[in-house]
Amino acid sequence: MILAGDIGGTKSNMGIFDEQGGKLVRVAQKRYPSAGHPGLEDIAEDFVRTSGLKPTAAAFGVAGPVLNNKIQAANLPWTVDGQVLAKRLGLERVTLLNDLEATCYGVGVMQPNDLETLYAGTPLAQATRAVISAGTGMGQGIIFWDGKCHVPIPTEGGHADFAPQTSQQADLWKFLKTTQEFVSVEIILSGRGFQHVHEFLDPKMRHPSFDENTDEAAAEITGNALAGKCPVCEAAVELWVDMYGSEAGNLAVRSVARGGVYVAGGKFCRK
Repeated sequence: MILAGDIGGTKSNMGIFDEQGGKLVRVAQKRYPSAGHPGLEDIAEDFVRTSGLKPTAAAFGVAGPVLNNKIQAANLPWTVDGQVLAKRLGLERVTLLNDLEATCYGVGVMQPNDLETLYAGTPLAQATRAVISAGTGMGQGIIFWDGKCHVPIPTEGGHADFAPQTSQQADLWKFLKTTQEFVSVEIILSGRGFQHVHEFLDPKMRHPSFDENTDEAAAEITGNALAGKCPVCEAAVELWVDMYGSEAGNLAVRSVARGGVYVAGGKFCRK
């Protein structure tokens, strides 16, 4: 059995998978609030203990670059060490991957009913693919064809500079620059970016979640926008989506993604 986890700044999704009929079948799962725990070791140990199962291998996708099977988590005060995890779990080895690298591997095994097509193009079977995913951070990955199979490449593209496309977006950059050392793509195109955009459009309009120091502002803003409750929320979502589309296009151009651009995050993946 395989222990696997998708570790993000807000939540950590854990699962145990068993091979049945040549396929991996999930036999246990649990979601943990990441910030409520001192490290991944405690989450993994609790999950294995409460599941009552004994995994024989483990791998985790964590937001951040991997170096010598260690990760300094991007949006958490954690240092994740594969060797330490292996010792705590009683395993010979634990493999750590960048979270978008793990997502790229997942794209390769998805079935047609796992996908929702946003724009139908004409993909080339052996061409490069790209993956973009907004969450607590902004993840980007590339999947290239090495002559035999598609191979994921992790990137830290979300930390690149934000490039305004309109005068309004340029004003947004100036607004954020007053409080940020540099304005990255992630500062805008992530969950926390919704509040930044909302405050730019109308600094005087506040919502309850803005002062709670949580990640609920994105959910409140998008909920208000979809329900038509707040014109500023609607404008914020519209501007955010417009910029997200531009960044997805930038990633497609940079990677020459003729195999498709996959929008990941949430419960499913869109192409």
